[in-house]
Amino acid sequence: MDNQPLKRRILPYVYWLGGLVVLYFILNLLISPYADGITLNLGTVVKRLGEIASFLLGIFGGLALIEIYFYQIFFRQPKDARSRIITRGLQILLGAFMLLAILAFFEITDLYRLGNNVFGEIIRLPLTIFGGLQSILLSTGLTKGGAGLVGGIIFALLIGAIFYFIQKVSVPRISKLGLPYLLILPALIGILFLIIYPFLFEIKLAFSNASLGTQATKNAQYGLQYGWDNLVTLFTGKVAKDAMFFEVFGRTILWTVINVTFHVSGGMGLALLLHRPMKLQGVYRTLLIFPWAIPTTIAAMALRNEFDSRYGLFNILLSDLNAWLVGVSHGTVNIPLIGDAFNWLAAHIGPVSWKQDPFWAFVSILISNIWLGIPFMSVIILGGLQSISQEYYEAAEIDGATKSQQFRNITLPLLRPVLTPAIILGVVWTFNKFDVIYLITQGGPQEKTDILVSSMYKAAFSFYRYGFTAMFALVIFIILLIFTLIYLRASGGLKSATE
Repeated sequence: MDNQPLKRRILPYVYWLGGLVVLYFILNLLISPYADGITLNLGTVVKRLGEIASFLLGIFGGLALIEIYFYQIFFRQPKDARSRIITRGLQILLGAFMLLAILAFFEITDLYRLGNNVFGEIIRLPLTIFGGLQSILLSTGLTKGGAGLVGGIIFALLIGAIFYFIQKVSVPRISKLGLPYLLILPALIGILFLIIYPFLFEIKLAFSNASLGTQATKNAQYGLQYGWDNLVTLFTGKVAKDAMFFEVFGRTILWTVINVTFHVSGGMGLALLLHRPMKLQGVYRTLLIFPWAIPTTIAAMALRNEFDSRYGLFNILLSDLNAWLVGVSHGTVNIPLIGDAFNWLAAHIGPVSWKQDPFWAFVSILISNIWLGIPFMSVIILGGLQSISQEYYEAAEIDGATKSQQFRNITLPLLRPVLTPAIILGVVWTFNKFDVIYLITQGGPQEKTDILVSSMYKAAFSFYRYGFTAMFALVIFIILLIFTLIYLRASGGLKSATE
């Protein structure tokens, strides 16, 4: 009994150690046979790990400095009037410096161009100071990377010294708003750099003539006329090689409607089946999420082979079915009176050209994406079903309601808060489902299985029309935004189930 707590503490470490040993041997088994051309050594590994560590240190260090800055604003107050003037002055200078650093980052990443004027020099002041410090460090014999690292450390230490001084000349105070702001601040910074900034850059790029000929954005020109030209070209010209916008748009609508219909209906059916009491229910639920758990790239590449004309599973099954139908139609299997029907089926059912025929190529990607998408919808709907109290159904049974009436008047209304976001997400994801199409058909044959997002990919990375592609992406965003607003309004998805 005395050793039991010690065992419990040690056991997780034993599991981790055993898992790492197994992982090492597995990786060694997979890599060693193909290691002849790999020039991997300890120095290379240390160098790459150092680069990753520097990157992560910069991110977390910057977040830590910003968190400390706002912590002192909310939770510290100066001791007297003199320290208040000094503290607020330092905080204003630090805040202005951080804001200028962010604006300077946006300029060097080409979100805007300020030119060589007084305003531009003010915005670039943090970079100018850091560049001067780096030049001084380079003159001491440090490498460029070393000088940048040492300069960053010096800046961090200087800001840390300022924070320490503010901490010493201030006293604690209570703030009701401080903690929520501190907790949400990292998310706001992430949204700024990962969502808002790329979106603004895309809007800017959409109103440009950026292409391979302009060296991307280096020599590109910007203006409303370029945006209008990109928009007119999108709706009247070719979006990729030969495909036109409205042809691809219609196919995208068909692709989305078919997929989401099967996802929701198939997911609903499986969720209702798995919601009933049954033996091995956990096993069935685990098996259900396998297609969703498998990485889409691996699943799509495996399915691409199954659609092979000669060796794929689907054509093998269709060949066997055709052989049986031919046998029935020729009387080898005695089924009277329906020989003509089997003769017609034998003539129309058999192996198909999955990759050469545009219709069957489109069917192949539909089958693949439906199989991949149903598990997600099943899991979401199953969670919604489990949240519905059984008391509603018991009361309905007492009132004599049938199963279909219970489903229509209880299940569907109470599932609305779950189904609405799930359907919206399903439409957005399916509308932009690039990987399945690219890995199975590459949009072929003759671009007949391309949807808008795959045509947009070709415009960017096959024809290098960057400004046109950015406008293309904006149009897709606007289409999905309009759909979302209309669907929310029509379905009442934002209302509670009791309204």
